Amino acid sequence: MSTPARSAPRREKARAATIDEIKLTALTHMRETGTLDIRFADIARAMEMTPPALYRYFADRDELLSALIADAYDDVGRYVAEARDAVPADDIGARFLAIARSYRQWARQEPQQFALIFGLPVAGYVAPVDGPTTEAAQRAMSQLSLLFVEAIDLGVLAPPRLRDVHPAIAACADQKNQHLATEIPAETFQAMLHTWSTLHGFACLEAYGHFDWIDEAGRDALFDGQARLAAEAAGMPAPKSS
Repeated sequence: MSTPARSAPRREKARAATIDEIKLTALTHMRETGTLDIRFADIARAMEMTPPALYRYFADRDELLSALIADAYDDVGRYVAEARDAVPADDIGARFLAIARSYRQWARQEPQQFALIFGLPVAGYVAPVDGPTTEAAQRAMSQLSLLFVEAIDLGVLAPPRLRDVHPAIAACADQKNQHLATEIPAETFQAMLHTWSTLHGFACLEAYGHFDWIDEAGRDALFDGQARLAAEAAGMPAPKSS
């Protein structure tokens, strides 16, 4: 009588394993072809399946892309959080530098995933509104804002260099604060966006080869300098060079 109860979890595990294999095959195809566009026919061929069989796991290509994008956000969020949490909680400057470096490193190690979430949109793809990609993006991008909250709570966050805030940015800060236990001032919220834009700009330039003319040691030094400048402009304790 217990056989059906035992078989259901086995089926669920088998289905989850197949979904993971489909996603891995899609990423492998992207790496090999240098494109973010995917076709069920190519994935099915690589997995020795028929294309219709894939529809038992994903309704269409867009649902598969949404799953890959959500995975990418979760991956970068986890990677950054682990790097940050490996540093003592009271050393905000070092935690800031850990976040910056890990974000850059993830972009270098996972160019396909980086391109999926930060590159040009895939032709014909429209992300679902308030779907898994939106939720995953919010989780990933919260890692930097959490560090600003930590700095506020520890009393080590100074006013940012730029204090003038456009009303539209202030409104965004108000909306963000509805989900935070510690309120982030509008000028600090703006500084947080400036910080992310600065670090992300470097990561993009490097990911797409625009810094290849500088050797690796030079790029490392350039990035750390940019991170220190971003921290100073945001009012963060300056991370020490190393």
